[in-house]
Amino acid sequence: MSDPKSLYQEVILDHNRKPRNYGTLEHASHHAKGHNPLCGDHLSLALNLDGERIAAIAFEGESCAICKASASMMTANVKGKTTQEAETMVQEFRDMATGQLDTARQEHHLGRLTVFAGVRDLPTRVKCAILPWHTLHAALHSVEDTSTESENDPMHAPIGDA
Repeated sequence: MSDPKSLYQEVILDHNRKPRNYGTLEHASHHAKGHNPLCGDHLSLALNLDGERIAAIAFEGESCAICKASASMMTANVKGKTTQEAETMVQEFRDMATGQLDTARQEHHLGRLTVFAGVRDLPTRVKCAILPWHTLHAALHSVEDTSTESENDPMHAPIGDA
C-alpha cells in the first residue's frame, strides 16, 4: 500500500470503525468540548494528568469519519506524552493540515500522524481533522469550549472559505 491516498483512506476507515480511546473518562482532571460548525462535528475530550504527563485520555461525540479518526490517532499518540510534547504535536499537526509544515522536508514529531498530510488538499475537511487538536489544546489550558470558528481561540486558523 504505497499509494498515500489509499493509506489515508484505510487509516480513516479503520479509526472510524474502531476508534481508540473512545468513551468517557471518570474523574478527569481536564476536559473540553469542541465544535466545528461547518461540518457539525461535536467532540468532548477528557484527560488525566500525572504531573505533566498525560496518563489517560478519552473522547466521545458525533463527528464525521475524518474528525473521529483524527481524535482516535491523536489520543493514541499523546497518551504518555508531557503536556509540552502534546502542545508541540498540536502545533505541528495544525501546521501540517494547513500546509505550513512539509513533513517530507521539515523536522517534526508526528510519526504516523503524517497520514493526514493530504487533508491540506481538501480545504473543507481541514477543520474536521484539526478539531480534536483544538479541543486538546483547550483542555490543556482549562478552556471548557472551543470551536474551529472562534476568533478568541488561539488555534483559530481560517482556511479559505472553509
